[in-house]
Amino acid sequence: MSSCRGQKLAGGLRVASPFPLCQPAGEPSRGKMRSSCVLLTALVALAAYYVYIPLPGSVSDPWKLMLLDATFRGAQQVSNLIHYLGLSHHLLALNFIIVSFGKKSAWSSAQVKVTDTDFDGVEVRVFEGPPKPEEPLKRSVVYIHGGGWALASAKIRYYDELCTAMAEELNAVIVSIEYRLVPKVYFPEQIHDVVRATKYFLKPEVLQKYMVDPGRICISGDSAGGNLAAALGQQFTQDASLKNKLKLQALIYPVLQALDFNTPSYQQNVNTPILPRYVMVKYWVDYFKGNYDFVQAMIINNHTSLDVEEAAALRARLNWTSLLPASFTKNYKPVVQTTGNARIVQELPQLLDARSAPLIADQAVLQLLPKTYILTCEHDVLRDDGIMYAKRLESAGVEVTLDHFEDGFHGCMIFTSWPTNFSVGIRTRNSYIKWLDQNL
Repeated sequence: MSSCRGQKLAGGLRVASPFPLCQPAGEPSRGKMRSSCVLLTALVALAAYYVYIPLPGSVSDPWKLMLLDATFRGAQQVSNLIHYLGLSHHLLALNFIIVSFGKKSAWSSAQVKVTDTDFDGVEVRVFEGPPKPEEPLKRSVVYIHGGGWALASAKIRYYDELCTAMAEELNAVIVSIEYRLVPKVYFPEQIHDVVRATKYFLKPEVLQKYMVDPGRICISGDSAGGNLAAALGQQFTQDASLKNKLKLQALIYPVLQALDFNTPSYQQNVNTPILPRYVMVKYWVDYFKGNYDFVQAMIINNHTSLDVEEAAALRARLNWTSLLPASFTKNYKPVVQTTGNARIVQELPQLLDARSAPLIADQAVLQLLPKTYILTCEHDVLRDDGIMYAKRLESAGVEVTLDHFEDGFHGCMIFTSWPTNFSVGIRTRNSYIKWLDQNL
């Protein structure tokens, strides 16, 4: 019997230590050591197999992106298991995991005052930056977080840090909206929340309370938040009492249409983290409280085939063969089905609603929009949504800055601090804030 102790691992497994704590009473079992090494090697190989995915060489920090993607996939699989067992909706479970690991209290610093409140019944987190001595009134950004209309929060670390940086560097007031999420509410309730909160903020007495210049307000958001920001901007142009209330709109890799899931960027980045095409289509179906049976048909554009009359008039508004430069279309071909599934649009007419798909809005609406900033990333299924919107806005006479990052991936702008700090995250955030500083 040996009196030598090994190191104890999870589950009670012991492996022999290379530095014994005491002299063994007898010859150690080589068989046990060999088994432990084989098991360890197998576990390492399994972990590497799970983490590794082929990525383009141009993407920022590829191994770090693989680890981030593996973590998110793992959380998704846990939430799917919880759903399968009937314990909770998978999106509620997934968001519980995300918020639990990342929630941050409203903590003020010497430079930025942070408070949680509500605007007309909608929760918001307000970040008040330091005033400039020569400017008694501050500029402001209304920010809408991303997450597929179903995930994340204005109160998690990633968005708290982004809004804190914006408030401090811009000497601004940032209003981050905590809108309600799927599956508690569905389209168009998310839009109603952001419109209601923003209208409340724009009241003269509220702007005065926060010392905000009414002529220097921007609406902004990333991903699904960019979608909601674009929808809000369009809605405000059609409201006489709100027209010209926004000086700028800034959209960060926004999702802007659900008619064509085979644009060049969807084809190029079909399995690219952290937003594969299949996942994006499921977010759309969830947003509309639709049937998952539609997902595969939508992926191949069966919902907007030539025999679906409702989609025919809108197809030209996102004709990427004319809206995208050749450097983006490359050798990709349009996917247009002759016959498809008309039932999808009949059951989900929201797919053709400009409030959900701002890219298909009328030209008369687009021409009333304010100066616009759109950030896109090469390794993102939504790249072409943003580029096509920029082109349509320019054609409508709107001044547009298109800021494209060749090494960027979807979601990168919020990943700026350890352990999820990406070089492209820092560069995109700096570029975004610089544009706001120069134009707001």
